[in-house]
Amino acid sequence: MVENQMSARALESRLGEWRNGGSAYRALSDRIRLLTLDGRIPTDSRLPAERELSDRLGVSRTTVTAAYRRLRETGFLVSVRGSGSMARLPGAPAGHTAPAPGGILDFSKATMPALAGLSDAARAAVGDLPGHLMGSGFDPVGIPELRAAIADRYRARGLPTDPEQIMVTIGAQHAIALLARVLVGRGDRVLIEAPTYPHAYEALNAAGARLVPVSVSAAVPGEDATTAGWDETALLQTLRRSNPVLGYLMPDFHNPTGRTMPVDQRERVLAAAARQGTVLVVDETIAELDIDRGDEFLPFPAYAEAGRPGDVVAIGSVGKTVWGGLRVGWIRAERPLIRRLVAARSANDLGTPILEQLIVVRLLAGMPAILEGRRAELRAGRDHLERLLAARFPDWQVPHVDGGITAWVNLGLPVSSQLALAARNHGLLVPAGPRFGLDGAFERFLRIPFCYSTEQMDRAVDALGLAWDSLMRHPVPDTGYLADVV
Repeated sequence: MVENQMSARALESRLGEWRNGGSAYRALSDRIRLLTLDGRIPTDSRLPAERELSDRLGVSRTTVTAAYRRLRETGFLVSVRGSGSMARLPGAPAGHTAPAPGGILDFSKATMPALAGLSDAARAAVGDLPGHLMGSGFDPVGIPELRAAIADRYRARGLPTDPEQIMVTIGAQHAIALLARVLVGRGDRVLIEAPTYPHAYEALNAAGARLVPVSVSAAVPGEDATTAGWDETALLQTLRRSNPVLGYLMPDFHNPTGRTMPVDQRERVLAAAARQGTVLVVDETIAELDIDRGDEFLPFPAYAEAGRPGDVVAIGSVGKTVWGGLRVGWIRAERPLIRRLVAARSANDLGTPILEQLIVVRLLAGMPAILEGRRAELRAGRDHLERLLAARFPDWQVPHVDGGITAWVNLGLPVSSQLALAARNHGLLVPAGPRFGLDGAFERFLRIPFCYSTEQMDRAVDALGLAWDSLMRHPVPDTGYLADVV
């Protein structure tokens, strides 16, 4: 097992604004516990020594000692003389806990249930497998049938694409990590949205990127929705002044805010990126989950012809539309970049499983009908969640989104981390707002998915209600922390 040493400086950055006006050692231990639960402190990481952390945080050593002792008592820390204190999860990891009646309900993953009929497609794909058994089975680029089917879908959406411009990956996260390794050098600036998909900035951080965030805000009920979305002034200035080598964007049903970037704004962003030589990596994993937006917007890569070849790289997958357990994604890029990605891939994996690719070939033929069914499910889920939250939390700001799978809810107070911890005590796992930002931002926000069943959403809102009531009995002072964020 590889041991990770976390410095006091790194831990301070992850802690953000952890003081809540109450007991300092309890606040510190609660924040470390939350960071461990949602993965921002990896398990088996060695935490800083007590004296080192107390000096960094400007608190007494007694405070850190008491916080560490409380973490040990609850199973989140193991200390061995001479080896330091290691972060742990008590019992089975939360990600391995299956939601069950009366058990833990996991809303940390915004993903739809498996598509009805998926097992039938898998059985049919087994019949296609003999035609591939004469080869080695190691496939770093993708089987021809699947690459052709993916290219056909891009052409149908208005972007001429050949199979040679497609690389099949092990899901979208694998695609992001591979692109980061190939396109980003240590110390290179990378433009990223704030908030954003957590595993994207983790992959970019791992590649050594210096992240430059640009704000994306959710719509506020009762206000002009056109004022929400991407801070275009900051985005264009960042491209011009920071000259990032790469920009990671999710312009359709952005995760977590649900916003969509308007067509004219896409054109201006693309032109600015082309002038600077910035490669835009556009994550389209949720782009087809339209609820009631209609066909007003075209996919971002449809504007790639306005810039130089290779200015836009698209990422897609079936993880959100079909099932998260079907680990097949893809990259759409120009041929020279595809060749670089294939050459770099073998350092981490030897290809996408053949049988899973054959299943996706079968599914893509019926994707229009699949998407229509998914949109109906999401429309019902979104409307149900909005009604629940309006009735139970009338002071929360719940933006109305026209697609995607999540609501980015403004709580009105910087208590997201504490609410997430309290919700766990009532059987609900939900990620706190800072999980989607850098350096502890977004404590006023909570991401709540609406892609679960109505019964599960009822349970989740009930748990949030109990957690909120317990939290409000011990109110947290509104320090104005991050009041300027969205």
